[in-house]
Amino acid sequence: MSDVTRDAPVSHHEEHESTGIETRKLGMWVFLSSEFLFFGALISNYLLYSNRGGFEGIYPAQIYDIPFTSVSSFVLLMSSLTMVLGHNALSRGDQSGTRTWLFATASLGAVFLGGQVFEFTEFVTKYGMTLSTSPAASAFYLLTGFHGAHVAIGVIMLLSLWGISRRKGGLSETQGMSLELVGLYWHFVDIIWIVIFTVVYLLSVPPA
Repeated sequence: MSDVTRDAPVSHHEEHESTGIETRKLGMWVFLSSEFLFFGALISNYLLYSNRGGFEGIYPAQIYDIPFTSVSSFVLLMSSLTMVLGHNALSRGDQSGTRTWLFATASLGAVFLGGQVFEFTEFVTKYGMTLSTSPAASAFYLLTGFHGAHVAIGVIMLLSLWGISRRKGGLSETQGMSLELVGLYWHFVDIIWIVIFTVVYLLSVPPA
């Protein structure tokens, strides 16, 4: 009997039979598609309630600090660039560069989260707008808070990969696929924020 089959190299990444896409990557795309639908529902909910039930004549759209949120948005968008640089560094076998860009991406994400916490704190302490104040406030906090939770999860994943990359030998080929999957997730989070920032902060008009 021929030994060709027995001696054939085994692929490190199994591909889905009907699509030819690596199984884990296909799973990530399916997950992100479901998340896109979920965020679509939250955005629709915000559009429905953003002008309903203001507290003391104040609506969320009247107290947004657009310049501050614009800076936070720029920081998050820059993290997409550092994520790409980290992936490119790993593809070149540059473990040191990979570690640097992974940490930079996580740091930028953390800065964005800090800005969101500051914004929420200002809304609560300065204007008294809490989650239960009104339907408009609830819709705002639910949408932006849920996105912030996704950013926090991404930061944790990035720091985990950064910690692995610090070990002897750095990130392996298999872990490189993990970096690519985390990159897909991170870019999704950034794209969703562009939509949220545009709809919530730039296009929202408080009632007359």
